[in-house]
Amino acid sequence: MDIRPLTDGYAVSPQIAAEDAQTLAEAGFRTVICNRPDGEVPGEFQADAIRAAVEAAGMTFVLNPVIGGAITPENVSAQGAAIVGQPGPVLAYCASGNRSSIVWAMSQVGTRPVDELIATPAQHGYNLEPMRPILEQLSER
Repeated sequence: MDIRPLTDGYAVSPQIAAEDAQTLAEAGFRTVICNRPDGEVPGEFQADAIRAAVEAAGMTFVLNPVIGGAITPENVSAQGAAIVGQPGPVLAYCASGNRSSIVWAMSQVGTRPVDELIATPAQHGYNLEPMRPILEQLSER
């Protein structure tokens, strides 16, 4: 597992496996958000398999599948709601962690400066600079 903390209460990761759930619980995570659609992965990595392991380890599981290049307002709302409404710390995962970083940044517009929303994921290799116009537009609302 490659856990990349974006804040004290939110981290992202590439795809996790069911056997990672206990390790995540022992690391202190209390909620796991799946941002990866089932159509991208074989059965052992699909949401139901990960959900069962996460819940068996005593954590909360949230399904919010995000399609790359097609993030919806509902994805952003669901991510933000899970971050504030579920016990933390939170780990969100997708294929690489990039979508989980993008949907986090979009959900945090208005609570953090746009420069921070871009710079924080960049520390872990996620380039959100192309998202700047969208983040700035969202911040003006």
